[in-house]
Amino acid sequence: MTATTGPGSPDGAAGAAGEAGAAGEAAGADAEERFETWRDLITLTRECDASTPHTDGFSAGLRRLELGPVTFLGTSFPSSRFRRTAARVRSSDPSVFHLTLLLNGALDLSGPHGSGFASGAGDLSVLDSSRPYDLRAFGARSAGSPRPRVDALGLDFPRALLPIPPDRLRRLLARSYRPQGGTGALLADFLHSLDRQAERIPPATAERLGPVLVDLVAAWLAEESETTDTLAPTARRRALVEHVRAFVRRNLHDPALTPTVIAAAHHVSVSYLHRVFTEENGGESIAAWIRRRRLEQAHRDLADPALRAVPVHALAARCGIPRPDDFSRAFRAAYGLSPRDHRRQALSGPG
Repeated sequence: MTATTGPGSPDGAAGAAGEAGAAGEAAGADAEERFETWRDLITLTRECDASTPHTDGFSAGLRRLELGPVTFLGTSFPSSRFRRTAARVRSSDPSVFHLTLLLNGALDLSGPHGSGFASGAGDLSVLDSSRPYDLRAFGARSAGSPRPRVDALGLDFPRALLPIPPDRLRRLLARSYRPQGGTGALLADFLHSLDRQAERIPPATAERLGPVLVDLVAAWLAEESETTDTLAPTARRRALVEHVRAFVRRNLHDPALTPTVIAAAHHVSVSYLHRVFTEENGGESIAAWIRRRRLEQAHRDLADPALRAVPVHALAARCGIPRPDDFSRAFRAAYGLSPRDHRRQALSGPG
């Protein structure tokens, strides 16, 4: 689900409504209604009191995707404040964790007993609906919007899904993290990819993605607290598979990318890698998955007008298939025509 509270724009989020003079009052009413709509959508899973000094001309965008028990959010809005008081926690607590990846702007959180954090673009943070908080979000200018905006991606999911003991989890919450590598960076990349693909994800796939994301969050937090031994075996396997997929995508061009190399890079045996990857990948082996990804990349590159002058064998080599005969056979088996015929058909259209 994608909701935009404001006239359309390239980023799907902005545009001040109304004109001067007689239209001013109507424009103000529209802006207030847009703010209330956006606030209501936010509080479907993030139950808090939201306010902003920018109700005049308010515009915001919200992308919302249900991933089984997990809700994915992508939003863009002006500077705002989100408060969840102790009284509100006592009256209603959905027992949900809120993970946020800040893309633009800044966050300043105040919690109970002097706790809190400040974070900037690129930071990850996790809040607990069972704890009061006062979160101020400050917009910043970006190339895509003439006005200061806060842009963020987030996940909301039941606390019970996170397989980390509460006593170890407590000190990890209401903090800001800058993912420099490991599972934190993988999680951030996953959220970016999910945001780009959100409108094209089939419902059955979306249903399966939720538990995978929770396992990535669990693996990341376990790394932060150095308690990976407490993770459930399922969470560890899923995190390993996502690390492997990311590793393959980064090294797809390398013809020496084999299960042996991948297993060594992730400190597991080849037999364990084969078994876990196949189990978590719907029965498809890691070698078959690598071959499919290479052919898919070559299929896209051959249809790209910007790469028209690059020879077919060079594109194949860039995808990790250096032998032209092997590439032609595999491509024809996968797509039913030769690489040159595919390129000719793809590039013969208008323009």
